[in-house]
Order: sequence, then structure tokens, then C-alpha cells
Amino acid sequence: MGRVIVLCAVLGALVCAGTAPAETGILAVGDFGVGGETQRAIGEAMRRFETTHPAQLLVTLGDNDYTRSPTAFRRNWRASFGWLAAAGVAPAGSLGNHDVEVEGGRYEFELLGMPRAFYRRSLPDVDVFILNSNRVTATQTKWLRTRLTASTARWQVVVFHHPPFSCGGHEGNAAVRRTWLPVFERFGADLVLAGHAHNFQRFAAVKGVRYVVHGGGGARLYPLTACPAWYPRRVAGRAARGFLYLLADEQTLRVWALSRTGATVNTFTIQAG
Repeated sequence: MGRVIVLCAVLGALVCAGTAPAETGILAVGDFGVGGETQRAIGEAMRRFETTHPAQLLVTLGDNDYTRSPTAFRRNWRASFGWLAAAGVAPAGSLGNHDVEVEGGRYEFELLGMPRAFYRRSLPDVDVFILNSNRVTATQTKWLRTRLTASTARWQVVVFHHPPFSCGGHEGNAAVRRTWLPVFERFGADLVLAGHAHNFQRFAAVKGVRYVVHGGGGARLYPLTACPAWYPRRVAGRAARGFLYLLADEQTLRVWALSRTGATVNTFTIQAG
């Protein structure tokens, strides 16, 4: 079970209201694998934040390594996120386009807690489905449809690298839109997280599914651009570095986009139907 968290209802104010039922916390970061001080800074920011906002899982949104060196990747990961085990936070990686350039990304699997390129992590009230958007295959799509259908968790969160909607640095991925969006909509995904664009973007719900992009983990930032008229409305966006925090219980799934100082950039809540 997730750790019991002292409820701080508004992250910006951090006003605690007493002991709450067990909640599940999830951290997410994308496009961070640049190494050096920049990567260490995002890891340290997330470590500081987690000490007062506990998490059970840290999911990566891809591009975990830009160095193309398995040795450098391991060194950079341990320097930035070596604190996870002591904090009781499990890693769950997804592969970006840079990750698969060497060994298909397999050298990342052990440190990022990946049994394979797509898999599920089950937490109290939340099932997290991690996909490999580098290859939008029929096998993976069938697996996702089957697992979403079978999920009994209150919330279903899907994680991968290439966003279906993005306006700034990278456009939305057509293969993801064509193949996976119908699965998300029909079989009950609540929230989709992606990276690839080096900024933060949040889009209005489409048939009950919320889409968030955050690739501000450390790579060079991309400015926001105008979205196509046929896109869902972009309700928030910012070209800034930071990360995401999710907090789930039986009634709500709350999501924060945070700066490296832990300040709230944007927040929203999904209520149980």
C-alpha cells in the first residue's frame, strides 16, 4: 500500500489539514537525460519535493539518455536519481527516440525498472500503463486494449514519449493519434502523459481523456507555437523546466505541473464519475 500522506490540499500554499486516507503519489519527468549539472538539478529538485510530497513511483516520459553511452547513462542516473531506493520510490521508465538509438534502449531497463519496453505498474487506486511509442505495433495495441479492459483500478494512466497533441518543437504523433486514441477513449484511460516536446502543455479533455505533455526535464527548451484548429484546446502551456506530480485516491486524481523550485505552474483535478 502507498504511504499514508498528510493531506496538503493546495500545493502552492502547503497548508496541511490533518491525516488523510492512504493516497498514491507519482512523479513524472521527461527529456532529462542530458547528464552533468543540468540533470542533477532536476533530480535534486524532485528529491527535495518528494520529502514533503511522498511518491511510490517515478515514471519517465522518455529521452532518459542523450549521451548514447550506456556507461554515461548509468553514471548520470545514479548521480541524479540514486536517492529513489532510500525514499521508497520505484522507477518506471518509458523509451524515447534517443533512448532506442543504442541497443534499442535495453541498457536502460535495469536501472529504470523496466521488464520490457511496454508493461503495467499497479498501485493503490491507479494502474499505470507504460508504452513504447517508438513502435506503435499491433501487438502493443492489443496488449493495451486487453489490460485496460481488465483493469479494476479507479484510475488508468498511460505513459509514453511521443504525444498525440503538441504545438511547440514537435507536432503531435499521427500514429499515436490514429491507433491508440480510440483505445484510450473506448477502454477507459483517464490521463495520458507524454514528453518529446521540451515544454509543458495541457489540453482539454477529449471524450473523457486528459492529455499532458512535459518534456522540460533538462534538454534545450522549445517555445510554444499556435495549435492546429482541429486540436483540442490547449488550456495551459509554458516553456520551462520542471516535472509532474500526481496524487490519487478513490475520489480524485490530482495533477500538478511544477517548476524546479517546486512552485505550481498549473494544476487540475479529475473527479470520480
